[in-house]
Amino acid sequence: MTLVPWLRQPNLSFLSPTFTCHLKPSFLLREIPEKVPKSIFTRRIGAIATMANVLLAREAVFGAKIANGFDFKMVAPDQTLEEAESGIRGHARALLEVKALIESNAWKDMQKALRKSSSLLKQDIYTIIQSKPGSQRPQLRKLYSNLFNSVTRLDYAARDNDATRVQEYYEKIAITLDDILSRT
Repeated sequence: MTLVPWLRQPNLSFLSPTFTCHLKPSFLLREIPEKVPKSIFTRRIGAIATMANVLLAREAVFGAKIANGFDFKMVAPDQTLEEAESGIRGHARALLEVKALIESNAWKDMQKALRKSSSLLKQDIYTIIQSKPGSQRPQLRKLYSNLFNSVTRLDYAARDNDATRVQEYYEKIAITLDDILSRT
C-alpha cells in the first residue's frame, strides 16, 4: 500500500494542483454584444397604461372628492335640452353665490364651490349651444369662452389671494352670465 505513507505525511502540497493565470489580450475582452430583440411593450406605453388605470380607478379608490378639479366632461351622457335649460339658472345662481365666500376671503372654499358649479354650468351651456341653429352658435361660443376663461382666471386669482383681481373677474363672470342667459 503505497498510499499509506502519503496520507501520514503532514505536507501534502505536492498533491494539490497548481493554477496559473493568463491574461487575455484586450481585443478578446471586447465581445460583440448580442442584439436584444425589441419588445412591443416599451416604457412609454407602460407608463401610459399605468396612468390610464390610475385615472380610471381613482373614483373607485378615493371617492368623488379626490382633487376638486375641473370636470372636463362636456355633455352629460343623457342630458336633454330641457334638462339643460332647467338646470342652467340654478347652476348660474350657484356660480354667483361664491360672492359671499369672496367677501369673507375663504379662498379654498370659494375655489371648491366655483369648480363644482362651473363644471355643471359648462355642461348645461354646451348642451344648449349644440341645440341652437348654426347662425347663433358663434356668438354663444364666444360668450362661453369668455365666461370660462374668466372662471379660470378667478380660480388662479383666488389661489394667489389677490382680492382685486378676484373682484374684477367675478364682475366679468356676472356680466357674461347675464348676456348668456338673455340669449338662451
